[in-house]
Parts: sequence; structure tokens; C-alpha cells
Amino acid sequence: MNAPILSSLKINLPTPAGALETFVLSEPRAYPEKASRAFNRVAFAAAHVVADARAANDPWIDCSLDWDRTIAYREYLWGLGLGVAEAMDTAQRGMGLDWPTSLELIERAVNASKAWTAREGRPALIAAGCGTDQLDLGLGNLGLGNLGQRKSGQAYSIDAVIRAYEEQMAAIEKAGGRLIIMASRALARIARSPADYERVYDRVLAQAREPVIIHWLGEMFDPMLAGYWGSADHLAAMQVALGVINAHAAKVDGVKISLLDQEKEILMRRQLAKGVRMYTGDDFNYARLIAGDEKGCSDALLGIFDAIAPAASAALAALTTGDDATFEAILAPTVPLSRHIFQAPTRFYKTGVVFMAYLNSHQDHFVMVGGQQSARSIVHLAQLFRLADRAGLLRDPDMARRRMVRVLALHGIA
Repeated sequence: MNAPILSSLKINLPTPAGALETFVLSEPRAYPEKASRAFNRVAFAAAHVVADARAANDPWIDCSLDWDRTIAYREYLWGLGLGVAEAMDTAQRGMGLDWPTSLELIERAVNASKAWTAREGRPALIAAGCGTDQLDLGLGNLGLGNLGQRKSGQAYSIDAVIRAYEEQMAAIEKAGGRLIIMASRALARIARSPADYERVYDRVLAQAREPVIIHWLGEMFDPMLAGYWGSADHLAAMQVALGVINAHAAKVDGVKISLLDQEKEILMRRQLAKGVRMYTGDDFNYARLIAGDEKGCSDALLGIFDAIAPAASAALAALTTGDDATFEAILAPTVPLSRHIFQAPTRFYKTGVVFMAYLNSHQDHFVMVGGQQSARSIVHLAQLFRLADRAGLLRDPDMARRRMVRVLALHGIA
């Protein structure tokens, strides 16, 4: 059900046909500002970062964050009962956020989680991305070479990939963080067979201090991860991943699968060793996957939960009390928004996530690390505005309208 219309608030928005049409805004939905109970699903929001818009830097090369606003957003997510998946692809890891800045982000966020827990008297769940992005693949800070052209990069060995993982593992564990083992572009480039993946993950998992989350990020999110696990066939790759995970079940808390295919996620979920969680990374079909079926359900580690955090929190609270109908009713209008934000080319979804934060006044500007605010068109952003409004997710419609007007003006639309 769409939110009630506010006839007094209107805005002219561009259409795909190049025209302008008048859009009438809706009342925001009333969601609790704080979670009142623990949920019956483990739910992480992969959190975005707030760029320092005033930094004197070269945006395509340097990485400058507004630390206060970035940490404040994590505290907002914890207040809603959501965990924070830190320094993941939603934070532009590999698309503007480099490893040194990622480590500082992880250190600051872990410290903030401890302070929040002490202050609020309930846990602030956090886990952090551990990858191999310190290796120079000649791709630049945006995952691209100069002016978008890929370079050849340096050749690396499997042992070098293992050492890179070990370096990041040691740094994150020293900071007090739990590990999310991210997919490695370097490994995808040099692996010659599934055995190479098995060798790397065997070494990495054997050294983890506590159970980790393994992230299988599909090529729709990062084209440089095509053929991960040694096969372009997702079902064949799945068997390799399952072999690694189930062989190390005591060291694996769960796996996040990001293939935007609910049937593949359900198939994999049913083959996981007992006690290993499936964290849905499906930003198209999360409602059904979290709700589950008679054979099981998925927990959540989702980029879209950053953008729809109040709705996600309220829906999970309803599910926890057994109110499946309310769970479905809350999330249903968020799905068209999510499918729009994550439409192909999916790797640019971060622009929509940050735009939502801007519209809802979690940050004062629409500037992103690496200049990625330019990755989506004004027509795309206008449709995002419509869908966010209809989902009741613009918490102050008049402020959101005024901010949308500013962005329109930058695109020459009065």
C-alpha cells in the first residue's frame, strides 16, 4: 500500500522521454526511531561512507571521509537494531575506498561500536570486510585505470593473494573486528582452477580466530569477479564454494551470496552444513528469502538495508513477533525501490544508497568518494525519488523535495 498523498507538496521531475512531469509527494510512514527488541534474524546493513566534500583533494585518486557523519550513520543503524557490515562494497570498497582508509574506518567503527554498547546497554553488531585490495592490479582507486582504461597491473601468485588476506586479517582482528572474507579480484584474475580457490580459502579459514562470514559477490556487482570459484557456471561454482564452507564449518558463521537469484540462494542454503547461516545478499528478493519456507530461512547482509533501514527494522520486529502479514506489507513497497537502485549496471547502486541518505538529511551533500555521484543519470535519480516517496521512506518530504530541487538545478532543470 502506498503512503497517503500530500497534495500541497509537488515537484517537477524529468521522465525518460525528456519531458517534465509534476509529482505529488506522500506522507512518510511512521516507523519507530529505535528498535525495542532483538530480532529473530541476524540482520546486517552494509553501510555507506560519507565523503568529505570540503577536502582539497583529487576525487578520482584520493579518498577523504567525513568521519563524524560516517560514524553517526553507523550509530543510527545500531539504534534500529541492525548490525553494520563495515568496509564492504556498499562503502565503495574497490570503487574509491582504498585499503588504508578502509582499515581506519574499521578501527573507528569498532571503537564506536564498543562505546555505543557501553552507552546503550545492548550490543552493536559489527563485522568488517577482509580482502586483497592492497594488491596493485593496475586498476586505480576506482577499480579502473586512468580515464577508465584498464591497465595490465602486476602479476601475482596464489601465495601473494594468501599473504594479502593474512595481512588484512591480522589488522582487522587486532582492531577487534569480526571478519567478512570478501571475494578477491586478484584471485579471480590468476586462479586457473577450483583448486586454487580451495588452497586460498583453506589457508585463510584455518587462521581465523573466530567464525567468519564468506562473501560470494557475483559479477553483476563486480565484473572483475566473473568466474569466481573457478567456473562461469554458478551451479558448478556453488559446489566448489560449498565444499570449502562445509569442510570448515566450525570456522564459518555464514555465507553471503550476492547473485540476485533467489532460487540459487535457496538451493545453496539447503546444502550448507548444520549451523552455517545463509546471509541473503539478494537486493531483489530479500523479503521472500528472509521470511523463508518450511525448510529454512536466510538471515540478511544487505546494501539496501542501508537505504531502507527504518522499514527493515520495523519489518524484522514484526517478523519476530510472528506477524508475517505486517512484515510483508512493510517490505513490499521497498522492493521496487531496491530493484531500481540495484538495476544494471548493478555496481553503481552505491549512488542510489548515498542519494537516499542525502534526501533524508543524514548528510549535507550529494558528493561521493571517487566522484561516484555521477554514476547514475538525473532520470534515474528522479525515479528513485518517486519510488522512495511511494514507499514512505522520505522522512521529511518537504526537505527531501528541496534537496531534490537542488540536484535538478545542477542538471539544468529549473
